[in-house]
Amino acid sequence: MERPIIGVLPLYDGDKESYWMLPGYMKAIEDAGGIPFMLPLTSDVEHITQIAHMFDGFLFTGGHDVNPELYGETVEEVCGELCNPRDVLEKALFQQVVKLDKPALGICRGLQLFNVLLGGTLYQDLPAQLRSEPKVRHKQAPPYAEPAHPVYIEQGNLLHRILKTETLKVNSCHHQGIKKLSEQLLPAAKAEDGLIEAVAMPDKRFILAVQWHPEFSYQSDRYNFRLFEEFVKSCVK
Repeated sequence: MERPIIGVLPLYDGDKESYWMLPGYMKAIEDAGGIPFMLPLTSDVEHITQIAHMFDGFLFTGGHDVNPELYGETVEEVCGELCNPRDVLEKALFQQVVKLDKPALGICRGLQLFNVLLGGTLYQDLPAQLRSEPKVRHKQAPPYAEPAHPVYIEQGNLLHRILKTETLKVNSCHHQGIKKLSEQLLPAAKAEDGLIEAVAMPDKRFILAVQWHPEFSYQSDRYNFRLFEEFVKSCVK
């Protein structure tokens, strides 16, 4: 059986004007049975449309904050670094993914992006706007493979069917999060402070996103590895 080919959204270093990638994203896909390719940071609509048709699935990675203009807000001082080229690429690609019903896994920024592009909104900074710490530590210090807090998984959604557990201890490295959930998404998991930590698009083959970083812990945590396994399986033609 041929391994599915999975497009991985690139990370970008503005100071160095370079694309880069965390090896965990690529290695997790390989270990789960897929072949990962880092995508170009392009805004060409024809190129993006061809990419959407070429690959069997897509991993939307973490990184920069999503531009608040995409959800109708102005950029506040508490907002982090933005990357408009990523927003342009990922918006156009995600629209194609939904249209073609291609599998997509979102991680951290990926979850926030899915929610925004489907009509939801974000907290621009959790410490300033949600103020749930120290009850829930959403931004931990290294090592990132260690869990920071539990999440509680809702029954009857894709994440629950994959993991077959109601609680999971996860790492956490984010300062933004879902404020208003898109009406097209289901909340799949929540933290103790009520912040949504995973979402699923119920009428699609596999569109799932998590707020934590399974690429750091999949080698030591069977649940996080199962996420990658099921994602890769969904990409098989």
